[in-house]
Amino acid sequence: MNKPDAQRPRSALIVLVLGSIVAGLILLELGLRASTWVYLFNWPNFVLGARTVHTERDSGRHIHDARLGHTPRPNYAAPGLTIDADGLRLTGEPPASAAGTGGPILGGSILAVGDSFTFGEEVADDEAWPAQLQQLVGRRVLNAGVSGYGFDQIVLRAETLAATFAPSAIIVAFIADDIRRTEMRRLWGADKPYYDIEKETLTLRNVPVPPRAAPQATLNFWHRILGYSYLADFLMRRLDLLYDWYGDHLRVHPAGTGERIACLLTERLAELQRSGGARVLVVAEYDRVVWDDPAFAAEQRRLTEGLLACARQRGLDTIDSFAVMSRHAGDKGPRGLYVQWHMNAEGNRLIARAIAADLARPYIPPSR
Repeated sequence: MNKPDAQRPRSALIVLVLGSIVAGLILLELGLRASTWVYLFNWPNFVLGARTVHTERDSGRHIHDARLGHTPRPNYAAPGLTIDADGLRLTGEPPASAAGTGGPILGGSILAVGDSFTFGEEVADDEAWPAQLQQLVGRRVLNAGVSGYGFDQIVLRAETLAATFAPSAIIVAFIADDIRRTEMRRLWGADKPYYDIEKETLTLRNVPVPPRAAPQATLNFWHRILGYSYLADFLMRRLDLLYDWYGDHLRVHPAGTGERIACLLTERLAELQRSGGARVLVVAEYDRVVWDDPAFAAEQRRLTEGLLACARQRGLDTIDSFAVMSRHAGDKGPRGLYVQWHMNAEGNRLIARAIAADLARPYIPPSR
């Protein structure tokens, strides 16, 4: 028997095995679809569908911004959510004086910048911590939080709005994931500005920021093929990989670079404090998963403590909410401070009280 003839049975076996695998996957696909009945006759691209829904929701609430990527849509309103003409979330009217403080704490407005935790996702206007802080301190608090922002966008928005509103204090709030977001040029389908580091100096890139691309344009080969598979979607859900499967993220820096970028950005906040005279307070908040996963919590704490240390080294005041949240009583402990992913009214009240207590301390503006 010649060599090609000897290889023929092995090749046939490989084909048989591959065919069996493909047939098994098809049967699993059809079986899962039959269990839902709906998807037995409906074969959408699940990735495209998820990205389209997110884009439509995001485009309704936000407008494109050439410097920041996106900002809240002025005069937008939905149940429990109101954006004013300046693109700030409504905080209501401040009281004549703050109960328990003997009067107003500050002489001017307070600017609050941050991500979805500052904006107040999953709660009503008056339940977000900037609105609750306003009631405590008796001064106007401007809620300039924007969902999905990285720490780079948060600092840029602080600089932009400080020039417009000349606040007496600027509260810069973040969660650890905002540090990772500085390593990206696109998050959830929306392009954003980002910084490069050149000899320990930050250089702003991707500005003007391009408008959001259509969801169809961001699908890769696997999204276009496996996106139609209910089996693949089912597995991604069970493996908790939907963030990468559905999300449209484009990385420009290696993991870990964001820590250096965020640290250098605190110098911009320090300069903002020196030049404008507004007290800058950096506040750390926490993802809900911190209270469920010890390994995740350890990494989030490391990132958070690193950024807070950078801020303190540059003369900025800081608050780490971890300790006060850890002491929260109740059957659920700190988990009782969340709706699903974001703080509930009680959790936001805790953050507002911590900030109000810090603002009540005497403050001496830095010399210029």
